[in-house]
Amino acid sequence: MTVLPDDGLSLAAQFPDATHEQWQRLVEGVLRKSGKEVSGDAAEEALSTTLDDGLGTRPLYTARDAVAGASGYPGFAPYVRGSRPEGATPGGWDVRQRHTGTDPARTREAVLADLENGTTSLWLTVGSHGIPVSGIATALDGVYLDLAPVSLEAGAEYGAAARELLRIHEERGTPRAEARGTLGADPLGYEARSGRPADTADAVALARETVSRWPGLRALAVDALPYHEAGASAAQELGASLATGVAYLRLLTDAGLSAADACGQLEFRYAATADQFLTVAKLRAARRLWARVAEVCGAPGAGAQRQHAVTSSVMMSRRDPWVNMLRTTVACLGAGVGGADAVTVLPFDDALGLPDAFSRRIARNTSTILLEESHLARVIDPAGGSWYVERLTDELAHAGWEFFRTIEKAGGQGAALRSGLVHERLAATWAERSRALARRREPITGVSEFPDLAERTVARDPAPAPVTGGLPRVRRDEAYEALRARSDAHLAATGARPKVFLAALGPAAAHTARATFASNLFQAGGVEPVHDPVSVDAATVAGAFAASGASVACLCSSDALYAEEAQAVAAALKAAGASRVFLAGRPGEYPDVDAYVSAGGDAVAVLTSVLESLGVS
Repeated sequence: MTVLPDDGLSLAAQFPDATHEQWQRLVEGVLRKSGKEVSGDAAEEALSTTLDDGLGTRPLYTARDAVAGASGYPGFAPYVRGSRPEGATPGGWDVRQRHTGTDPARTREAVLADLENGTTSLWLTVGSHGIPVSGIATALDGVYLDLAPVSLEAGAEYGAAARELLRIHEERGTPRAEARGTLGADPLGYEARSGRPADTADAVALARETVSRWPGLRALAVDALPYHEAGASAAQELGASLATGVAYLRLLTDAGLSAADACGQLEFRYAATADQFLTVAKLRAARRLWARVAEVCGAPGAGAQRQHAVTSSVMMSRRDPWVNMLRTTVACLGAGVGGADAVTVLPFDDALGLPDAFSRRIARNTSTILLEESHLARVIDPAGGSWYVERLTDELAHAGWEFFRTIEKAGGQGAALRSGLVHERLAATWAERSRALARRREPITGVSEFPDLAERTVARDPAPAPVTGGLPRVRRDEAYEALRARSDAHLAATGARPKVFLAALGPAAAHTARATFASNLFQAGGVEPVHDPVSVDAATVAGAFAASGASVACLCSSDALYAEEAQAVAAALKAAGASRVFLAGRPGEYPDVDAYVSAGGDAVAVLTSVLESLGVS
């Protein structure tokens, strides 16, 4: 036996290390108790989770999953571990607040409040869908432009907006070497949003000007949000952004810029979701992929990708919007750990209209807490060395590269947008995800799970209409939101919501689990459950149903009680006027039961049929 030194840390050190095979045998035993007879790798596979793009996550990662030589060091190619050697340790990431209002004076008030309370840079929506170009000076009145970088998003009007910002810099005497930010030229991003090609000549002219006169400014943004917001997977978002970046490199180098200068003119924008590990891996993989592009273009020293991460609008719910605070916190954490240079946390009420002062404060304080109290930026690449994250980064990089190659084979990003290839691929991905959402395999807290029909509506001033005509904009809650809106309209018209009677049979131990399941299910569609625990006497059930005001019913109990009483109770409910009778549980042979509801079933289809049967349109 090996004698270990007494270092005070020898607890269990003399026991042999557990092997992977021993762990698998323990897993087999647990699965056997749940009725699954599997062994070896199949036991591990049973606990794995399937992701988009053919990827998956396993329940255990060990040293055998290490990706040799793929990560490098922070600040060095392939930049997986960060674009700078020091990471974000000096001052944390750039806390960038978004401003989407149309009134320059009100925008100025919000801008100054943000900068006084933790925000370090600004993101302005300008043009027909934001403040007018002529209002940029008013919106930035009182802002020290050498201290607060400004990023613009102006769609087709990016040229005029950029030149107005440069004029303001000149007028206020901002030293050219100290001006920071992004002018926001993104012709392909605008085409993805609108379906209309945008002029690229201004993008080239702006890049030439910033290279020669404004070394701290970047002329172009490579915005992947249009693809994410159209339902793209993480790999599709990466592939589309890479193809867009390559298209801009071709444009700028054809105009005479060097590959290194052209790379220095791009800032990449990605979505950060509540899947924190996928967000971390996506940002790390994005840097690796762009480093490869720069290397192939002959500019390996310019391959450090500048990243702006924005918390996902797709994940934001309109019902129970307070839960969005939790979603954006996790997304912000993922963005910070993933090494984003700038992070924008959308306010929790972003899906409802223009955010108010409170929601903006919570948004900016999310970054502040993670930086100042959780000290998240004090470690360079905190996810580095995690076998899970390193493996996921590697697999996601390969999947993203494959989608990039698909786009390139189609003629590049512009051609792939115009041919419909990008739209078709993203639509197929979203359709598959929509099926998971409908079956609640991807639950939405406060919407498809634990909804509250009595919650008070959060009202906000309407936000400017977004650019339309190109790729669609999707939300996870859209199918359930449509059902809830129908219920709201019915409530407004009749004074009551559509109801379902829960015939909870037998003692609480027998019916509670399925009654709770059914209550959550029906409320997700705006159908109010009337829960009146009754005995198994059919006449009593029929009387309770008649007094409930409902016209549909759902039996809730154990399989044993169903076998004894379900047929008689269902018949009594039909005789009492129930137009439809559901049963919560596995399908059985009960003539008067119209449908069965259980975990994994299509909740949206069930709820749609219920509302239609009740005449709720």
